[in-house]
Amino acid sequence: MEEAKDQNPEDDQIIAKQRRKELGLSCMLNAEVGAVLAVIRRPSDHYISPQEESFDSSILHSLKSLRALIFNPQQEWRMIDPSVYLSPFLDVVQSDDVPAVATGVALSALLKILKLGIFDEKTPGAKDAINSVVTGIVNCRLGKTDPGFEEAVLMRILQVLSNTMRHRASILLTDHAVSTVVNTCFQVVQQSASRGNLLQRNARYAMHELIQIIYSRLPEIEVKEGDNSESDTDDVCSLSESGYGVRCMVDVFQFLCSLLNVVEVVETDGATSQTADEDVQIFALALINSAIELSGDEIGRHPKLLRMIQDDLFHHLIHYGTSSSQLVLAMICSTVLSIYHFLRRFIRLQLEAFFGYVLFRVALHGTSTQLQEVATEGIINFCRQPAFILESYVNYDCNIMCRNVFEEIGKLLCRHAYPTSSPMTSLQIQAFEGLVIMIHNIADNINMEDPSSFEPHTMEITDYRPFWEEKPEEEEENWVDLVRLRKAQKRKIMIAGNHFNRDDKKGLDYLKFSKLVSEDALDPKGFAFFFRFTPGLDKDAIGDYLGDPDEFHIKVLKEFTNTFEFSGMVLDTALRTYLQTFRLPGESQKIHRIIEAFSDRFYDQQSSEIFASKDAVFVLCYSIIMLNTDQHNPQVKKRMTEEDFIRNNRAINGGNDLPREYLSELFHSISTNEIKIFNHSGLPQEMGPNRWLELMNRSKSANPFFQCNFDGRVGRDMFATIAGPSVATLSACFEHAEEDEFLHECVEGLFSVGRIAQYGLEDTLDELLATFCKFTTLLNPYASSEETLFAFSNDLKSRMATLAVFTIANSFGFAIRGGWRNIVDCLLKLKRLKLLPQTVIELDTDSDVSSSAGSESIFSNQDPEFGGSRQNSGMIGRFSHFLAVDSAEDSLTLGASEFEQNLKIIKQCRIGNIFAGSKNLPDEGLLHLGRSLIFSAAGKGQKFSTPVEEEETVGFCWELLNAIITANIHRFSMFWPAFHENLLAVAQFPLFSPIPFAEKAVLCLLKVCLRLISIRRNDILPEELIFRSITLMWKLDKEILETCSESIFKLISRMLVEFPDNIQSQIGWKSVLHLLVVTGRSPETFDQGVETLITILSDTNHLSRINYVCCVDCAFGFIGLKSCPVEKKIKVLELLTDTINLLIQWHRHGFSDPGNNYSTTSNTSSSSLEDHSKALGTSNLALNMFVKLAEFLKNTSLARREEVRNHAIQDLGRIFAPANNLDLSSTSCIKCFNLVVFSMVDDLHEKVVVYSRRENVESELRSWEESLKLAMEVLTDIYLHFLNLIWESPGFRTFWLGVLRRMDTCMKADLGPYGEPGLQKLVPELLRRMITKMKEDNILLPRDGDDLWEITYIQIQWIAPFLKEELFPDL
Repeated sequence: MEEAKDQNPEDDQIIAKQRRKELGLSCMLNAEVGAVLAVIRRPSDHYISPQEESFDSSILHSLKSLRALIFNPQQEWRMIDPSVYLSPFLDVVQSDDVPAVATGVALSALLKILKLGIFDEKTPGAKDAINSVVTGIVNCRLGKTDPGFEEAVLMRILQVLSNTMRHRASILLTDHAVSTVVNTCFQVVQQSASRGNLLQRNARYAMHELIQIIYSRLPEIEVKEGDNSESDTDDVCSLSESGYGVRCMVDVFQFLCSLLNVVEVVETDGATSQTADEDVQIFALALINSAIELSGDEIGRHPKLLRMIQDDLFHHLIHYGTSSSQLVLAMICSTVLSIYHFLRRFIRLQLEAFFGYVLFRVALHGTSTQLQEVATEGIINFCRQPAFILESYVNYDCNIMCRNVFEEIGKLLCRHAYPTSSPMTSLQIQAFEGLVIMIHNIADNINMEDPSSFEPHTMEITDYRPFWEEKPEEEEENWVDLVRLRKAQKRKIMIAGNHFNRDDKKGLDYLKFSKLVSEDALDPKGFAFFFRFTPGLDKDAIGDYLGDPDEFHIKVLKEFTNTFEFSGMVLDTALRTYLQTFRLPGESQKIHRIIEAFSDRFYDQQSSEIFASKDAVFVLCYSIIMLNTDQHNPQVKKRMTEEDFIRNNRAINGGNDLPREYLSELFHSISTNEIKIFNHSGLPQEMGPNRWLELMNRSKSANPFFQCNFDGRVGRDMFATIAGPSVATLSACFEHAEEDEFLHECVEGLFSVGRIAQYGLEDTLDELLATFCKFTTLLNPYASSEETLFAFSNDLKSRMATLAVFTIANSFGFAIRGGWRNIVDCLLKLKRLKLLPQTVIELDTDSDVSSSAGSESIFSNQDPEFGGSRQNSGMIGRFSHFLAVDSAEDSLTLGASEFEQNLKIIKQCRIGNIFAGSKNLPDEGLLHLGRSLIFSAAGKGQKFSTPVEEEETVGFCWELLNAIITANIHRFSMFWPAFHENLLAVAQFPLFSPIPFAEKAVLCLLKVCLRLISIRRNDILPEELIFRSITLMWKLDKEILETCSESIFKLISRMLVEFPDNIQSQIGWKSVLHLLVVTGRSPETFDQGVETLITILSDTNHLSRINYVCCVDCAFGFIGLKSCPVEKKIKVLELLTDTINLLIQWHRHGFSDPGNNYSTTSNTSSSSLEDHSKALGTSNLALNMFVKLAEFLKNTSLARREEVRNHAIQDLGRIFAPANNLDLSSTSCIKCFNLVVFSMVDDLHEKVVVYSRRENVESELRSWEESLKLAMEVLTDIYLHFLNLIWESPGFRTFWLGVLRRMDTCMKADLGPYGEPGLQKLVPELLRRMITKMKEDNILLPRDGDDLWEITYIQIQWIAPFLKEELFPDL
C-alpha cells in the first residue's frame, strides 16, 4: 500500500481536493439549514412567539432530514438528485406560516446553491429540480410578511430568478417555466413602482438580464419542422429533451409587445382619460431592443417570431410613433434601426410605412420642435448606415408601388436645414449634418468609379416591359439596369399621372407612348396598376373610368379589384380600403358595376362562411353605402336606426338572415366611423386597421428587401433626385455660416456635390459653380473695383469661394459645361483687379513653332497629374490649410501685406493648370469654354471703366483662347466650326465694337494658324477653317490691317518662308497672300514683302494649281503699288511670265477641274477660275490659269510706269507663243483674244484718247501711244500665230471683223496737237502682214458662198484706201 501511495501522489492530491470540496458543500448546506431553523424558532417583536409544533411538521421534518444526510452522503453532491437539498428550502419559501425573515433566509440558501453550481444539466433529476425552483419562487408566500422585510424578500426573489436563468441547468427549463419567470419578474417590477427606487432599479435590471439570457440562446436553437409553421394554433413541443425554445420566446415577445398598450388613467378637470403609460412603453422598448440585438438575424429562421415583429411590433411602433413623447419616439427609432440591421430583408413594406407614417410626419408636422428634432435624428441615424441610402433608393424609389423614400429624406433634410436667418437653430444644424452625411456617403462610394464609363444620366425605355411585374433583383444578372429601368418607368408614370389629371385620354395615351403598356394588344392589367398605385391621380376620373360600360373598361375594373387583398378583413374594412383609392361615380349603373366587382373579389377571399353567395355581399355593400350616407349626410333629418338596418337586410343571404351580431357590428362601425373619400390621394391618411391589414397582405407576396453593394450609376441617379434642393440648401448654409468649422463643413459638402456631379450631372456642377461664384463677390455688377477688392481681401467667404471655383475647375473641369462662363468672368475680374500675376500664363511665342507644336504644354505651372487621375484626395486639405493660416492675426504675424496674401490665394487656385489641362476636356466642355472666352472677349457680361482696361481684358481672353486652342490642336476640326459660329454671333451683337476685339482676334488666330501649318497634315479642313475665321475678323475692321501690319506681316512672312509647302488650301493661300500685300504696303515691311513674293515665284516647287491664281493676284497687288521699284515689278513680271512653262507641264500631267478636288470652303476662293471656265467653255485647268495670267499682264499693261507697262505687253505676247501646248481649240482661242488681247487694245486706246484731250501731257500721250503701238504689234503677232487654228471656227468672220475694227479705230484716232502719225504708219503695215499671210494660207480668197473677201475689201477701203490696189489688185 505504501508503495502504491508513492507511485500515485497526484491522484491522492486530486482525491483529497475533491473530499475537501464535498466537505465544504456539506458545511454550507448545514449552515443554511441551521439558519433557516434558527429563524423559524426565533421569537419576533411583532408577533407572539409560536410554538415549534404550530409550524408545518413537514417543513421541519424535511429540514431535519436534510441535516441528517448532509455529512453522510452516499455519493458526490453532483450526482445526487438536486431535489434532495432544494425541496426543504422550497417548502419554506412556499409556506404561508413562516415569517418573511425565514423566507428571505431560504431564498438566500437557494441563491447560494445556484451560485455554487452544486449540480449542472447532466446531474440526474436536474430538469425537475430546476423547474421546481421556478415553481417554488413563483409560489412564494408572504402571508406572515413583516413589512420591514418585504422589499428584501422581493429583491432576493429577483436574484434567485436571475441566477436560475444563468444556471447551467436553465436550458432544461420548459417554455412555460421561462415564461413564468418573466411574468414573475415583471410583477415585481410593477410592485416596485410604489416602493423604493432601489427595488425598482433592481427589478428592471433583473428583467433586462432575463431577456438577454433568453434571447441570447436563440442562435443555438435548431429549427424543427414544426417551428416553420406560422399558425398560432400549432402547439409544438418546446424542446422537451433540451429545454425551452422558440415557443417561450414568442410568448415573451408577445408579452413585451403588449406592454406597449399599457394605459394609465389621467384625471383632468374632473374628467378621466386613458393615455399610454410612457414609463412602461420605454421599459418595454428597451427590452424589445435587447431581444432583437441579441437574437440578430436568427429571428429570420423562426417564422412565428418573425411574424411577431412584422405584424404586432411594427403595428404598435407605427401607431404610437406619431403620438408619443420625444423619449418614446427616440426608443422607437432605435428599435426600428436594430430591426433594420438584422431583419431588413423581411420588413420591406413595414419599414416604408414607418418612414411614411411616423418619421416623415413627425419631422414635418410634429407638435413641437423637440419632436421634430427626434424624428429628424432618427432619419439621420438611418442615413449614417453605409448601405441604407442606396438600399432605400433601390427598394423604394425604384419601385412603382412604393413611395420615394430616399428622395423624401433628402428633400426633408433640405427643407429643415435651409436657413432663413442667423444664427441657425438646432434643428437646422441637425438637418444640415444629416444632409452632408448623405452627400458624403454617395461621394465616397461613387468616387471609386471611372467617369468615362458612366452611361447617360437619363435611362430610356426602349422596349415594353410590364412595370407591375416585380421580379426579385437578386435574380437579375444586371440588377443595376433593372432598378434604373424601374426608376425610368416610375418617372414616366408620374408624368402620365399629370397628363391624366388634365386630360384622361392624353394620360393613357402617354402610357402607350412611353412603352409602359403594350401598343399592340392592350393589357388591362397595366391600366389597373396605374390607377391603383400612382399617387396624386384624380379620383373622380378613376371612378368614372372604372364604371364605364365599355368591355375593356370592365376588364380594367376586374384587374384593378384583383390588386386588393381582403384576406382577414371584415366587410366594412375591406370596403373602406377599396373606396379610398377612387371616388364612386354618381351614376347608379357605374356604381353597380364597381360594387359587383368588389363583391366578387371579397367573396372569393373571405376567411369565414358568413356569406352564402356573392349576391349577399353585393346587397350588403349597397346597404352599407346607403347607411354611410344616411348617418353622415347633414341633409338627412331622420337617421336610420340599428333595427332599421337589420330589418333592411333580412333574407339576403341565400334566403336566410345574416348573423344579427355581424350586422350590429357593421352598423356601429359605420355610424361611429364614416367611410371618408378624398378627392386626391396626396392628402394625409392614417395607418388605420384596414390599411395595416392591407399592408400585411401585400407583404406576403412582395419581394424581400434587396441588399446590394454600391454602384456608381445608381449613386449618380439617386443624387440627381435631390441635387437641386441640396445645392440650394448648402449654399444658403454657406451664406449664413458664422463659425469657421461650420464654414468648412459647408465647403466639404459642396465639394462632395461636385465629386458626384462630375459623373454625368453637368447641370448640377454648373449650378454649384454659379453658387460659389456668387459668394466670390467678384461678379457684383454694382460694386466698383475698389469695393470688390476690399470685399475680397477682408471676407473669408469670398476668398474661400474663389479658391473653390478654380479648384472645381481643376478637379472636375471635364464635367463642366455652362459653368465655364462663370469661371471666365471671375478670372477676368481678378485680372482687372491686378490680382493675377503676369506669369499665370506663358505662351511660347518666341520658341520654335515646330517644337512647340509637338509638345502641347504651354503653361509654366502645369500639373502633370491633371487629367490623368480623377482622384481628388487633398482637395479639401487645401481648404483646411487655408482656414488654418488665413486669419488676420496670422497675416500680421507673418508680416505679409494684404496684396501678398491675395496673391498667395490666387497661387493656390492653380489657374494655369485649368487651361493646360483643357486637352482632357470632353468635346462639349471644350466648346463651352471656348464660347465663354469668345463672348467675354466681345464684351458680353463685361463692364469696362477705361479703354485700356477693355483692351487688356480682350487681349487676355484671346491669350487664353490661344492656350486652349494650342493644347487641343489635335482635334481642331472638331471644335473650331463651333468657335467660328460664335465669332459670327459676336459680330451680330447689338452695339458690338470690333475694336479691339478683331485686332486681338486676328493676331491670335494667325498664331494658331502658324502652329497648324507648322506640321504637314493630310487633312486641309483645319487650315480652311482657321483662314475663314481670320478673314471674318479682319473684315470686321479693315483698319486693323494697317494698325497691326507689322505684327501680322511677321506671322505671314514666317508662314510663307518657313512652311510654304504646308499651306494646302486655296483659301489659305488667298488669305496669306492677301494679307502679305495689304501689310506689305507699309514702308517698314514693303521690301521684305516683295522679296517674300519673289522667293515664292522663284521656286516652282512652291507654286501649285492651288496657289497659282492667288500668287498672280498677290503679284498684281504689289505691282500696283507706287512705292514698288520698277526693277522689282519687272522681276515679278518676268517670274510670272516664265510660269507659262509650268502651266504647260501641269497640263501635260492631266490636271482637271479644281472643283472636283476642293472642299466647300476652297470653292469660295476659286471663283475667278470658275468665271474663266464658264467664259471659255472648258474645264481645262491649265488653260483657265493661263487666262488668269494673261489677264494679269493685260491689267498690268495699264500701269503708270511705261517700262512696266510695255514689259507687261511684251510678256503677254511671250506667253501666247507656247500657249498652243495647252490644247487650245479655235473657239477657246477666239475667246482668249476677246478677254485679253482685244480688251488690252481697247483699254490702251481709251487711255490714249483721254490723254489726247488733256493739256500739258505731251510726254504722257506719247508714252501711252507707244504702248498702244506695241499692243497692236502683239495683237498682230498673236493673230498670225494662231491664224491656222482659228480660221476654221464658225466665229472667225466675227472675230476678223473685230480685228479690223480695232485697226480702224487706231488708224483714225485723233491724238490732238501733240500726237504723232506713228499709229497711222503702223496700222497699214500690220494690215499688210495679216492679209498677206491670210492669202498665203488660202484663207482670204474669193469663194462662192463666203463673203469674207468682200467684207475685208470693204473694211480696207475704210481703214486704209491706199492699200486697196496693193492687197486687192483684181478688184
